[in-house]
Amino acid sequence: IVRHGTVNMGIAVALEQGLITVVVAEADRKALGQIAREARDIVSRAKTGKARPEEMQGSTFTISNLGMFDVDEFIAIINPPEAAILAVGSVRDVPVVKNGQVVPGKTMKVTISADHRVTDGAEAAKFLQDVKRNLEEPLRLLV
Repeated sequence: IVRHGTVNMGIAVALEQGLITVVVAEADRKALGQIAREARDIVSRAKTGKARPEEMQGSTFTISNLGMFDVDEFIAIINPPEAAILAVGSVRDVPVVKNGQVVPGKTMKVTISADHRVTDGAEAAKFLQDVKRNLEEPLRLLV
């Protein structure tokens, strides 16, 4: 097991030739806006074949989003030697209960696959709780 000092966030990108993972290095040390800009840039360049080799290696955690393909949920397979991968499904309009009333709402399913040699289910569940909290209260990410 190698303990990394930073989170190098992999982003799965579907290309005609197959799936690749591009990397936003040191994502844990960057502001959300900077991560978003870097991710957009590198994904765009990957789709045109212009990503550099060093931008496609060294990820420690990957996010795979199939929501744009109208996939509700899926289980992603960990890219060795990463610790985990987050699978993101599509956002759906559904009835939800809020303050005892059924109202229109949006839901999105995410699943996490984690290497249990590195972490355990309880730690992964706590991570998912943080993801949920941040998605439900996005202003928390700007603080």
